[in-house]
Amino acid sequence: MKESLRPGVSLVNRIQVDRDRTIGFMGEEGRVYGTPYLVRDIEMTCRQLILDHGDAGEDSVGTDVSIKHLAPTLLGMTAEITATVSAVEGRKVTFAVTAKDDLDQICSGTHGRFVVDVGKTVERLKAKAAKAAAAKAK
Repeated sequence: MKESLRPGVSLVNRIQVDRDRTIGFMGEEGRVYGTPYLVRDIEMTCRQLILDHGDAGEDSVGTDVSIKHLAPTLLGMTAEITATVSAVEGRKVTFAVTAKDDLDQICSGTHGRFVVDVGKTVERLKAKAAKAAAAKAK
């Protein structure tokens, strides 16, 4: 992780709310940006900010999300997500996140990510898969 990843650094991501990002259980007229998709877009915005300031072989994994989804965003509108680093503690990075659409603030909250070495993480995952396979074979 480069020293450029520090509190105050931010990234803005503009996302077109397409059909795949909406909920459909209220019918076609009730299609709005679904909270799970908003959370995914927040995570990807924060991840990209870390990647922009990361070293080769680094990535990050999400550790916590706490948001308030404040207003609906209609299908076809643009959501603007802003992620701002609020703290860096070792490899743990905490973000303040906000989002707005063409008319309203739609979200506020926090998100935490942990910077990982991809190679080491893959090795740990392989070891866990081997343990799981052994346990299943019993």
